[in-house]
Amino acid sequence: MSTVSKVSVATKRLLLGRPFRSDKLGHTLLPKRIALPVFASDAMSSVAYAPQEIFLVLSVAGLSAMTLAPWVAVAVAVVMIVVVASYRQNVHAYPSGGGDYEVATVNLGPNAGLTVGSALLVDYVLTVSVSVSSAAENVGSAIPFVEHHRVWFAVAAIVFLAAVNLRGIKESGTFLAFPTYAFIVSVVVMLVWGFVKIYVLGDTVQAETADFGIKAEDSHLVGIAFVFLIARAFSSGCAALTGVEAISNGVPAFRKPKSRNAATTLLMLGTFAIILLLGIVLLAEKIGAKYVMDPAQDLIGAPEGYQQKAMIAQLAHAVFDSFPIGFYIVATATALILMLAANTAFNGFPVLGSVLAQDRYLPRQLHTRGDRLAFSNGIVFLAVAATIFVISFGAQVTSLIQLYIVGVFVSFTLSQTGMVRHWTRHLRTETDPRARRRMMQSRVINSIGLVMTASVLVVVLITKFTAGAWIAILAMVAIFVLMKLIHHHYASVQRELERAQDEDSVLPSRTHSIVLVSTLHLATKRAILYARATRPDLLEAITVNVDDRDTRKLVSEWEASDITVPLKVIASPYREVTRPVIEYVRRVRRESPRDVITVFIPEYVVGHWWEQILHNQSALRLKGRLLFEPGVMVTSVPWQLTSSDRLKNRDYGYTAPGDTRRALGSGADKR
Repeated sequence: MSTVSKVSVATKRLLLGRPFRSDKLGHTLLPKRIALPVFASDAMSSVAYAPQEIFLVLSVAGLSAMTLAPWVAVAVAVVMIVVVASYRQNVHAYPSGGGDYEVATVNLGPNAGLTVGSALLVDYVLTVSVSVSSAAENVGSAIPFVEHHRVWFAVAAIVFLAAVNLRGIKESGTFLAFPTYAFIVSVVVMLVWGFVKIYVLGDTVQAETADFGIKAEDSHLVGIAFVFLIARAFSSGCAALTGVEAISNGVPAFRKPKSRNAATTLLMLGTFAIILLLGIVLLAEKIGAKYVMDPAQDLIGAPEGYQQKAMIAQLAHAVFDSFPIGFYIVATATALILMLAANTAFNGFPVLGSVLAQDRYLPRQLHTRGDRLAFSNGIVFLAVAATIFVISFGAQVTSLIQLYIVGVFVSFTLSQTGMVRHWTRHLRTETDPRARRRMMQSRVINSIGLVMTASVLVVVLITKFTAGAWIAILAMVAIFVLMKLIHHHYASVQRELERAQDEDSVLPSRTHSIVLVSTLHLATKRAILYARATRPDLLEAITVNVDDRDTRKLVSEWEASDITVPLKVIASPYREVTRPVIEYVRRVRRESPRDVITVFIPEYVVGHWWEQILHNQSALRLKGRLLFEPGVMVTSVPWQLTSSDRLKNRDYGYTAPGDTRRALGSGADKR
């Protein structure tokens, strides 16, 4: 192994830790106390920006419209109750980890499943983008430097989260537990203390924006325009529902009994999220907190250069006005949970990608577990895609959130439709009265969920399409088409290989072996001996004449040696090596189409990376071209150079593919 490889392997071990054996997979499964922060951090954290978005949309119509914020929050909470109840049925019925994708595929067909899969893949990418961008905004409320470098902060957060998740799901869950619980506790304490000060102690609690007016774009909205504004505020508030589906996709990661533990965690998620959402909106409305698109233009009475704080930061600042440490605790916990909320996607996306890859809709590499038994390729892909979105939209939450939640409500709606069909199908054959009663109850719950989520989906599409949701929809369509093409390719390859089985069952009439030669040395002699040991019907050596003097010398040495294998010289007027060899092999194939041709290529095994540059180039080109020739087999015959001796006794432990043999060289090289 070269020095570069040593450094890369050592760095990998330092960052990721020692690899886990496959039989240790059970040790990475999660108890409920760890599963909650792993899968619910997104839903928990969304209550930090969903209320803010409700106030932002309502600010368009002025102060009077903002009094409707609590009612909008109640409507969002009702939808969340229905969705959580519906998904508790999902995890019991489909605990294999396919989640909405499996439900839709089994009950509605492959196209519906692919629609759900593409929607969730896009939504997971946006979950990461929105979460880290919101974290950057909240940190920027306390640290102006971060506000001025928001994009780089968000990108650094994505890289950090990817590295944590590459170490394994259980380690990332343990790492996330403290910030998630710290956020829940600190916000609950803030809400309780705030309401106690207002209603019990009679103190005056005011947000720093309470005395500011709002310059409304239109303070006289009526009729359809006003209804549309309320609907848009509702659709923005529904961002609080994102992440609910992640638990149904991650059931295999739970300890046994998996479905029961997943359902319990889902109930905990819904309870905490609803309490925090309603509490934040009610307290914000009570203390006069405001949030607008452009504070310099829209806040009347704000001092020049005023930097608008995030909504939750305004609440903490007002409630803990005489206890600044409380403000910093809430701000820090909120920033951490928002940054780490992306972890929900880092767990859901790779699992879903693995299921899709297993069904041959995505590259099979996404189904492979890495050193730490995590789906490493899916984690890396998600990090790259989220980084692109963050950079493209400047880490602006308000811009990114317009693309958000479309995908998740597409999956919600199709999943609930599939669950209604699931219970209806089972009711046709079930005869046990108790089981039928449970199934009918579950079908009612899923039917209500279907009506509710379909209605919200329509509202979201109407209110967000022109604001940017069309980008997310376009991405879903593109991924859907791409997955269909990948599946078509895998199916075509399978059909081709099945047809080829009958053809390959006919034995070739003869084997024709060819040894490539550049000079007569030990590597060449080993290749000839090995070729002879395979007992071919015809064995010959060939060399390409690119230099007359070298070729005459080789022929003379060949004739003077005790080698009985004939040597053929192939002319090369333009001093090429690859093309004359390919043409010669094709000519042999035309003359004897039923023969199998085996080309033996002597190779050097080297010990330093720079030796790869000095050797092997002709061999690599030849092998690359010969692989496309039908009826031609390519065999490498290695010769270990002295530089490779230092690696012979090395204890590799775990090595990545390609680490053992660092380079492939050829005695056929012209040096």
